[in-house]
Amino acid sequence: MTDSPIRIVLADDERMVRTALRAILSAEPGCEVVGEAATGAEAVSVVREARPDVVLMDVRMPETDGIRATEQILATMEEPPRIVVVTTFENDSYVYDALRAGAAGFLLKRADADALVQAVRLVARTDTLLFPAAVRALAVEHGRASAAPPAWVARLTGRESEVLRLMAGGLTNAEIARRMEVGAATVKSHVAAVLAKTGTRDRTQAVIAAYEAGFLKSS
Repeated sequence: MTDSPIRIVLADDERMVRTALRAILSAEPGCEVVGEAATGAEAVSVVREARPDVVLMDVRMPETDGIRATEQILATMEEPPRIVVVTTFENDSYVYDALRAGAAGFLLKRADADALVQAVRLVARTDTLLFPAAVRALAVEHGRASAAPPAWVARLTGRESEVLRLMAGGLTNAEIARRMEVGAATVKSHVAAVLAKTGTRDRTQAVIAAYEAGFLKSS
């Protein structure tokens, strides 16, 4: 945990939404809004310049939508921020596509101030999966199930398989370590192996890949 503030960029084509988000986050100790964008293309530019820790990204914006903006940010920045999709509809294919593209999680626009701040702190400062039950629900509705299990499934060790299942349940590395009765460094190594074998950037992508592979049951 660092004492430096969490730097945040707000990307939404509605000025009123950005104003409301700024008001909530600016009033929160340890949070600093360092930029705003009204389009996806502008979001990419602002994020590259401001170098935030977290981006709150609307999925439906003019010029470049939030999905493409997320892809561009993650593909072109050496140390990209964590991106949280902000959406009106929870069970939205756009949200699922954004998570597949590398967004760390999503948040509903109707969420209250406490939920907003908690989500920002979680993705910025911890290694937990944001709203695991909601990610599972999206996988059920929009997942692109594999015709056959991909090769990486067979390459996972028993321990790595267990770690992936616990990641999907929303456990942090520390919680996984306690559950498996191993050291935190061992869990970190297993997580890194899971990401490498699944070819994913982070926990959210790995969990989605696991659902689509049939490795995790969606029911």
